[in-house]
Amino acid sequence: MSTGLRSARTARGWSQERLVREIETYARRNVTDVAATASLRVYVSEWENGKRTLSDRYAAILRQLLGVTDAELRDAAPARVASADGYDELLSRIDAASSIAESMVRTFDAQTELLRTMDRQMGAAGLVDQMTGHLGALEDALNFAVLPAARRPVALALAGASTLAAWQAIDSGAVERAWRHYELAKRAARDAEAPMHLAHAMGEQAYVLCEAGRPRLGLDLVRDAQRTVGQAGSARLQAWLYATEAEMCAYAGMPDDCHRALEAALSSIPPGPEERDPDLRSIFLNGVHLARWRGNVLALLGDGDAVTSLYGALEEMDPTFVRARAGMHADLAQAHLTRAEYDDAQTHLRQARLLASRTGSVRQRRRVDMLSVRL
Repeated sequence: MSTGLRSARTARGWSQERLVREIETYARRNVTDVAATASLRVYVSEWENGKRTLSDRYAAILRQLLGVTDAELRDAAPARVASADGYDELLSRIDAASSIAESMVRTFDAQTELLRTMDRQMGAAGLVDQMTGHLGALEDALNFAVLPAARRPVALALAGASTLAAWQAIDSGAVERAWRHYELAKRAARDAEAPMHLAHAMGEQAYVLCEAGRPRLGLDLVRDAQRTVGQAGSARLQAWLYATEAEMCAYAGMPDDCHRALEAALSSIPPGPEERDPDLRSIFLNGVHLARWRGNVLALLGDGDAVTSLYGALEEMDPTFVRARAGMHADLAQAHLTRAEYDDAQTHLRQARLLASRTGSVRQRRRVDMLSVRL
């Protein structure tokens, strides 16, 4: 228990005192009772040192604040799903799964879309319980669906939900959870015989490898994703994969390959303001998003053109993409640091830190901390 709570707290850069204040703020905002400040200080210390059992009530609060699952918070193995007790119950669950109507799958997809919108605007930390329950319901439906006609639509829904859950886990600093969710997304995509969903999951999974210090292995995974989807991918997915390849190349110190991939992305992106693909709702990409992405990649390369690209994208960007905006301010800070424009860099770092705190993004906060060292 102590390791889980302490790790989640320190990943956000919070002291025990800060965690106490956040618990009190949460209690006021949600009109719920918690212990007095002095008692909470003792509780937090004793929870982390294993001297006090973490109650379900406080665990629910901490999961929302820290963006971790119950197993991660308590540093315990996830509870196993109890097996069906006898053939009658097994057949009952199979019958229920086979009767899932198209309207129910639409409900699953609508729930994923709602969680995606909330995540984009408010961050992932407060959604961990909802996301865990949503994935559990989808997995359960798929586990007991027998025939392909029943499995495929549920598997597609699960693939989309799993990649969202994985990206949320990356943002929360829970990399092992992210990896497992991507593996689940890939299995679901294969089950659904959906190469576009499989390629997208592989491309996003490359970021886990990149941030673990293995960008070349991430690059290999992205290129494997490109081979996997081949000509079956939409133009928007192809552009997304090229842009992901460019970013991996930038991290791997391969500038020539990086520029070639960027050019391929620019030539592949469909024209117009539309950003969603009807066959792959997980991707948001149009000319504005790609300009932001190009600026990020050029900033990683130390290219002076990054500033122009980023400022242009910042003006046109949808303001509901709060976490993405935090990343853009971090990109601008990095680009200004490369040009030794320290006042401008500091201004954008302040904005990035503010937005990262607003969304509870551990990933963005770590990047801001690393860039701040260079000031």
